[in-house]
Amino acid sequence: MGYKKSEISSAQIVQAAIRVLARQGYARTSLLDIAREAGMSKGAVHYHFPSKEALIEVVLAEACDVVQRRTLEAWPADQPALLGLRRALEALWEVRASRTDEALVVADLLAQSLSDPKLRPRLAEFYERAAEQMRTALGANFAAAGLQPRIPMDVLPRIVVGLLDGLVMQIFVDENALTPAQVVGAIETLALGLLVPGTKPA
Repeated sequence: MGYKKSEISSAQIVQAAIRVLARQGYARTSLLDIAREAGMSKGAVHYHFPSKEALIEVVLAEACDVVQRRTLEAWPADQPALLGLRRALEALWEVRASRTDEALVVADLLAQSLSDPKLRPRLAEFYERAAEQMRTALGANFAAAGLQPRIPMDVLPRIVVGLLDGLVMQIFVDENALTPAQVVGAIETLALGLLVPGTKPA
């Protein structure tokens, strides 16, 4: 089924906005900047999105969705339990530290949400989905190895995601601060220290 011209134009504007926001950040980006990037007039952008805030809401949703999809695509399948944990941490780190336009936009708008509460619900949803991805994958992983965490599985994923996101912000400002192997090894060690023998499935 074909797409309407207006839908294509909206998608072009959203992708242009992601590129500009990744380069310049929210505070330094105007609708005119986005219009120029999209090869459109400012009026054409206004036709689809009446305000910068309306566009940013759609941009944030798209950026979050892309980061989530890339995480799922990179998530290891059919790995031995503890090797699966390491591969999962490597995938989560790579998605965050790769400086894709979408990852940069999420990081920038996360900072912006400190002063703009309208951004918070979408970002809260992003973090809940990230935690749920980890909860589902690691829960099965631990069970297969006959392990269980010392803290509830609704808390552990939030802690791991928080560690990853906090560390990646340090990498954004100093790319030599940590190597991927250091990050993954440290978080893996912390995670394993929170595991105790449980009941291994027959």
